[in-house]
Amino acid sequence: MAATRKIRRVLTSKPTIEGAGVHLRRAFGFAEVPSFDPFLLLDDFRSGEPAQYLQGFPWHPHRGIETITYVLRGEVEHGDSMGNGGTIGAGDVQWMTAGSGIIHQEMPRGDAAGRMEGFQLWANLPASHKMMEPRYREVKAHRIPEVAAGNGVKIAVICGAIAGIRGPVRDIVTDPAYLDVTVPAKTEFVHPTPPGHTVFAYVIGGRACFCQEQATDPFGHAVEAASDCDLQRTPFVTDWTVVLFGDGGRVVVSTEEDGARFLLVSGKPIGEPVAWSGPIVMNTRAELRVAFEEYRGGTFIRRQDV
Repeated sequence: MAATRKIRRVLTSKPTIEGAGVHLRRAFGFAEVPSFDPFLLLDDFRSGEPAQYLQGFPWHPHRGIETITYVLRGEVEHGDSMGNGGTIGAGDVQWMTAGSGIIHQEMPRGDAAGRMEGFQLWANLPASHKMMEPRYREVKAHRIPEVAAGNGVKIAVICGAIAGIRGPVRDIVTDPAYLDVTVPAKTEFVHPTPPGHTVFAYVIGGRACFCQEQATDPFGHAVEAASDCDLQRTPFVTDWTVVLFGDGGRVVVSTEEDGARFLLVSGKPIGEPVAWSGPIVMNTRAELRVAFEEYRGGTFIRRQDV
């Protein structure tokens, strides 16, 4: 039997403001490099207050990374320097490989009730691919298969494979998996993971126990979740919480009276130096300086201009 991954860290997402004034919660980011390698950042922009998200993310550059936007409610209007444009809505994904450089904008709009729900994940690119030609994929909800994994467990497969069913996003250099998992009450879910890959879960509803252990505080009292600390025992975790696993061949998740929904993400670590400033991530400070000089000088886009 494959070794069950243990918890390495549990983090509670923290409020922050990005773009032109979008209020969101950051599950992890710059301070956690390189723990989540090849992933750099996960932002949660669920909100029921239009004033907190309508300002959006006006035109800005990216280089050296991929940005993955997954919408649950509302819509995000987008456009970019390759001439792409459109709207992604509930259940849709925008998987953008910035590569050598792209300039784009993302403008959220709520649903009829004013709710906006979605997530943006940043994935790093290795040095060999940082200057690749930019690539854009818009994946509509009907193209994302939902797999029934037994015992009522449902998995939307955005990237990766479950029981031989592959998600629509493929040919990504870090071999990622991106799953939206729903586990009903009083159910155990066991999922195989590639040894050596980074794996994390982000809980977006309900309450779950990871790795079959109950967390305790330093005094031995059971706790609901831990914030920004290393654990030897796995907690029951709730909404807004990210769980980073140690190495192993599988993840075990169980629920009690409440079911749970979480994003389960994995990828092959790159293991290279990270030089990061704003929306650009390279390997050296010199490469960052070149990128920003090119942006200011109008030569950032190698193939097309906005």
